[in-house]
Amino acid sequence: MIRWGIVGAGKIAHTFSKDLALVKGGQLTAVASRSLKKAQEFASEYGAPHSFGSYKELFESETVDVIYIATPHTGHAELAMSAMKAGKNVLCEKPLGVNKKEVEDILKVAQENGVFLMEALWSRFNPTIKKVKELVDAGEIGQVGYLYSDFAFYALDRDEGGRILNPDLAGGSLLDIGIYPIFLAYLMLGMPTDIIAKANFHHTGVEKQCSMVFDYPDAHALLYSGLTSNSEMKSEISGSKGSIYINPRWHEATSYTIVKDGEAVTVEVPKIGKGYTHEIEEVHQCLGVNKLQSNLWSHKNSLDLISLMDKVRQKTNIRFPFEE
Repeated sequence: MIRWGIVGAGKIAHTFSKDLALVKGGQLTAVASRSLKKAQEFASEYGAPHSFGSYKELFESETVDVIYIATPHTGHAELAMSAMKAGKNVLCEKPLGVNKKEVEDILKVAQENGVFLMEALWSRFNPTIKKVKELVDAGEIGQVGYLYSDFAFYALDRDEGGRILNPDLAGGSLLDIGIYPIFLAYLMLGMPTDIIAKANFHHTGVEKQCSMVFDYPDAHALLYSGLTSNSEMKSEISGSKGSIYINPRWHEATSYTIVKDGEAVTVEVPKIGKGYTHEIEEVHQCLGVNKLQSNLWSHKNSLDLISLMDKVRQKTNIRFPFEE
């Protein structure tokens, strides 16, 4: 039985815990929060026997085998490195770090301490997205020439001190949700040869919408993230023989539609729970055979992804106060 600890007791940690309960071979045994009361309440809700009022206490305890870091972006690097220096395996919410330097530092600590580390990019393990990737790689729609993907919701009415609109917490759309369309282009087409990007900014200083074109030798990927409106969130991958649509909301999809020769066929691909189950199963599988990284989402994949986001930020002048 793999013992899980959770750092941070916010919304995403609740979702993760509900899905963990659906996975065989793993259980939540400890929760840490900056508030002991909040940690105790969370632990009680999900049946975890241990709770801690500081992250350090959890890292130094013998109560867990792997730690899931579910804090805002700005805490990922310090917490992941502290956990790994204490000998703990880590699944860290995306983005793994705020910039490439942070990710490089995190990967170095993982290697130095010989522990497992994976960025929790849950969409990579989504059964629908895995199947679409297989079809694209097998040439089912021919040579891919066009990819479209977006992720948007209205958030400009939210608390400006919260992580979405607060520049001190690396807010804005790009790192929070723009990472998904960028991930899909990278997964299907690899690293682009060039990037064009434009962004608009909110009065708090965070970027509120970002449009990107990823240029490949024989393809273009049109990508968008935004906090100014909702979007359908249906992704399209088109090739010389047909198209595949990952149906809304594509990053947590349960079906895809393939269009070839004038015929559209929709295929349902079930998932378990919300979908965090599948990345949890990947962690269990890796730990079971003493692997220090996943083949499906490797350290190099995380480094490539943050390199792409850094490039977009460079093109659009997205910066955070703590980076000055």
